[in-house]
Amino acid sequence: MHAPAPVTGRRVLALALPMTLANVTTPMLGFVGAAVIGRLGDAALLGAMALGAVIFDAIFWSFGSLRMATAGLTAQAVGARDGAEIDRTLARALAAGALAGLALVVLQVPLGAGAIAVSGASPAVAEGLTLYFHVRIFAAPFTLANYAVLGSVLGRGRTDLGLLLQVAINCANIALTLLFVLGFGWNLAGAASATLLAEAGGLALGLAVLARLGTHPFRVPLAAVRDPVALRRMLSVNLDVLIRTLALVAGIALFSALGARMGDVTLAANAVLWNLFLIGGFFLDGFATAAETLCGQAVGSRSAEAFARAARLSLLWCLGFGLAVSLIAYLGGDLFIASVTTNAEVREAARHYLPLAALGPFVAATPFAYDGIYIGATWTRAMRDLMIAAFLTYALILMLMVWAGLGNTGLWIAFLSFLAARGGGQALAYPRLLRTTFGLGRGAAAPSPGTARG
Repeated sequence: MHAPAPVTGRRVLALALPMTLANVTTPMLGFVGAAVIGRLGDAALLGAMALGAVIFDAIFWSFGSLRMATAGLTAQAVGARDGAEIDRTLARALAAGALAGLALVVLQVPLGAGAIAVSGASPAVAEGLTLYFHVRIFAAPFTLANYAVLGSVLGRGRTDLGLLLQVAINCANIALTLLFVLGFGWNLAGAASATLLAEAGGLALGLAVLARLGTHPFRVPLAAVRDPVALRRMLSVNLDVLIRTLALVAGIALFSALGARMGDVTLAANAVLWNLFLIGGFFLDGFATAAETLCGQAVGSRSAEAFARAARLSLLWCLGFGLAVSLIAYLGGDLFIASVTTNAEVREAARHYLPLAALGPFVAATPFAYDGIYIGATWTRAMRDLMIAAFLTYALILMLMVWAGLGNTGLWIAFLSFLAARGGGQALAYPRLLRTTFGLGRGAAAPSPGTARG
């Protein structure tokens, strides 16, 4: 196989922009699904669809580590020019995804009952949600396998193909939803069936694409898939990323819960501003993906210089885009708020907290970039520990903000501190981890992401 291309600013952009487009187009699926079900004129069906989407997002997001771990390990194999290890990594990830997906299917009754109970849905909504859940849950093995396929594609540096796969799955889902719901009249069962078939078709397409790239996971001997050392490494990386993700989810949940205690107007205003922050995150995530690929390949090729250059460029581009998005959010925030809500009180409250919320993308740029750097290097244990430390810092600052009586302003300050603590901790740990990974020795000067040659 060919050696990875040199690390340049153009290459960072070429890797980042396709995934940014994929992230931006993904919400269209939820919009179309809601619009199609909404045309049926039954509020309970629309509520069930919305809650179902939230439940499955929460379930599958917990397994996002499968995509990230596969991308990091694959990138390292690419950097080492080890095609056989690329195949083995994907084979293990597909096996893990299939087993986890099948476990979700087998446990669907208690999972569904628990999710519906926690949702607090009315009897009418719960009835529709139950139907939707028990059809869509059969997509779990395909969805998790697609995470593995996407990780393998991204680890190879083919974010263009990652965009293709994401758009293909979403377009198929939209087309099948229109056919099954409006054409066949299958309502929520049709929407869930559309997702099931789209994910299955996406997996077939993804495997075909990888086969064209020379990756054949089903030719890997079972003994190699079950290799205990490799399995322990893969599972350890996945577990670290899972714990990190759960800590991040806990931080977001704490933000939402405390906001809800401040009244309906504050809760609604925070929800509007949170969507503004998420849109900014779509643009930053592409640069995290670029960092995963470039840093992982540099580790595989044992090049500390290429690694530091990739880290530096990823950070610079992510910070630049984060600053631009924050400025756009601040200058265009009034228009965004007005387009989302017509409630005068909510608009006024959202405008009041807009300056703090608009800072979010810029403050998040550093931890986003470092997440990609750490995943590419498989520094996942450090990433896990630093996330836990940042969460504890966040909790302490929240307590101080509550004690000071700063209300929702204090809540936003604490959340921004959470983001800053993540990035700051990762930046401080970076030199030590780099020296350890590349064997530079305690007294050697590790290349810094801020000082590597441009």
